[in-house]
Amino acid sequence: MDDNVYIHELIAQGEHRQQDFKYQVTDAAKLAKSVSAFANTAGGRLLIGVRDDGFVAGVTSDEEIFMMNRAAYTLCSPESDISFRTFHVDGRNVVVATIPPATARPVCAIDAAGHATAYLRIKDENVVASPVHVEMWKQEQREENVMPYTDTESHLMEMMRLNPHQPLQVISKIAHVKRFLVIKVLARLIRYGVAGWEWDGDDFLFYLK
Repeated sequence: MDDNVYIHELIAQGEHRQQDFKYQVTDAAKLAKSVSAFANTAGGRLLIGVRDDGFVAGVTSDEEIFMMNRAAYTLCSPESDISFRTFHVDGRNVVVATIPPATARPVCAIDAAGHATAYLRIKDENVVASPVHVEMWKQEQREENVMPYTDTESHLMEMMRLNPHQPLQVISKIAHVKRFLVIKVLARLIRYGVAGWEWDGDDFLFYLK
């Protein structure tokens, strides 16, 4: 397919869960957040050299690829896979950086202070992952395949049934269960399809299915 046609078809989709536009690359640490979010969710691509309004501004591809490599391989822990392809569009270069879903989550972005933070891609936003998501991914890596059902699980599920769609801190307070235990139980419930989560724009809300 012609480069112009292909890129303009992508631009027509707008920014979404698996696509983001980057007008220019000036901060590898900010890019690492996008890499983390795509890697931890369903993968995705960055169209570098495209403004938020879809205008093709173009980039100097070598510089952008260098910055993206730094974001994926130096400022993400563990490293994230990434691949690049440069397209010639309207007389300018657009770099498409493709990030596959991570096989080992969470992939964390490292900020200037050295702090590691995991992100999720929700619609067209990069959102800091909740402690429940991080625990869920860690359980997956440990291959925890047993779902304990103690008085704690029973009590917590009853409180969630009576108080649906609540954030972590509210569930912990209502149930009188320590936060770290709520995190572990919620992670298991979500992994086994018993509970779910949603993002309300400010916080993650958890509920029984």
